[in-house]
Amino acid sequence: MSAALTPTRERVVLWLLALTQFTVIMDFMVMMPLAPQLMQAFHIEPAAVSGAVSAYAWCAGLSGLAAAMYIDRFDRRKLLLTVFALFTLSNLACAAAPNFHVLVLSRAFAGLTGGILGTIVMAIIGDLIPVERRGAATGVVMTSFSMASVAGVPTGVMLAAHYGWASPFYILVVCSLPILLLAARVLPALDSHLPNRVPLSAMLPNLIALYKEPMHLKAFLLSVVNMMTGMMVIPFISPVLVSNVGLQPAQITYVYLAGGLATFFTARMIGKWSDQHGAQKVYRIVSLLFILPVLFITHIPVMPLVGVMLFFPFFMVLASGRNIPMQALMTTVPDPSRRGAFLSANAAIQQVGTGLGALLGGLTLHTEVSGHISGYGLNGWIAAGMAVLTVLWVGQVRGAAFKAAPAGQAKAA
Repeated sequence: MSAALTPTRERVVLWLLALTQFTVIMDFMVMMPLAPQLMQAFHIEPAAVSGAVSAYAWCAGLSGLAAAMYIDRFDRRKLLLTVFALFTLSNLACAAAPNFHVLVLSRAFAGLTGGILGTIVMAIIGDLIPVERRGAATGVVMTSFSMASVAGVPTGVMLAAHYGWASPFYILVVCSLPILLLAARVLPALDSHLPNRVPLSAMLPNLIALYKEPMHLKAFLLSVVNMMTGMMVIPFISPVLVSNVGLQPAQITYVYLAGGLATFFTARMIGKWSDQHGAQKVYRIVSLLFILPVLFITHIPVMPLVGVMLFFPFFMVLASGRNIPMQALMTTVPDPSRRGAFLSANAAIQQVGTGLGALLGGLTLHTEVSGHISGYGLNGWIAAGMAVLTVLWVGQVRGAAFKAAPAGQAKAA
């Protein structure tokens, strides 16, 4: 059975989960600021880089879909350790890729493994943390985005500028090994859900049932549009800053560092705010504010590095902040006995949104003879429209507790 945690050990476990997420987020994020180096090294267009991002996302979605059938059948501790070890191997394969085609295949392998880890982490939070503190716990784990932005991505971009594009993936392997050993030592057994697991013969029907539940479908729609909103813009920030604004590839390090430092302080604040005022309300506010930096960065004029560094924290804080209340809300949607399966299915849907957003965003961009990348402004307007849709739709997403309680007593998580 899952062991009850002392407050101290709970904090240790949450920060361990944040470190695990750090490697996954860095693995995904580092591909985007590496775009200029990859375009130069392999002689490819921005759309090809978005294709590599999409390969990760599609495979992560497929693995998440498959995981929905088995994730609740295993001790979450053992599953996390196994998948994280395979994820570490996937990064080694990326680092050793001799050409772009092999790199894309390695990214697909990374998607198959890394795509499940976020689901396992959120399922562990749902198992260990009471619902009234789940937003704050999610905020702690979501500081992984900040750590990746502050320490991971800038370091990776700087190393890539001096030692080649493969060096960030070698760093990821080096970082993952001690995290894996620490997880084996710190995580308690997480098997309290196993007595309620369904028989093998019911797994596929139960998976289909997940996608037939009206409240689940509403949550899935929110997830897919939320991810598409960001991915219409985020993968192309680095090449646009280099080609259109005139920054050097190594200077992208300082841009992400400035943004990451800001999110490090705001992630937990947004998580606590979500607990106090409700995930839906906080999501609406952050998503509406997110529209402003989206439109600015997709229409950004030529400006010095300092100007970009002063603006970018606003984009990063709101881009990452909107995911915190949404993820906290998602843990409340299913019944506890189906939480892992639901979150796996939701992760698969999110990866579909990630892949679609990156793919569609890449299709609108074109590199002119001068090297200028055109079409980015259209991406911004599409993303703004999607953000408005999510704000209107989030009120439709309710949790299992809401369905069980009388209408007058239900409270959005």
